[in-house]
Amino acid sequence: MTESDETYLIVRNEEEQYSIWRSDRPVPAGWEPVGEPAPRDDCLSRIAELWTDMRPASLRNAMSASAEEQRTHSG
Repeated sequence: MTESDETYLIVRNEEEQYSIWRSDRPVPAGWEPVGEPAPRDDCLSRIAELWTDMRPASLRNAMSASAEEQRTHSG
């Protein structure tokens, strides 16, 4: 199998971070597949569309909660 024949999965972890994983291998613990197997470049393009905020979900949530708390206490 050549590299151009290989297909990949987009995978996402609980922090909503994305990666690609060869579709012929088991998805590692802590990651879940997103969509169907596709060529590498297609997966990377799709990740670029999906993953627009590189901060982990826990950081985004903490920052959002902090901002909400500041709005509540400033008014």
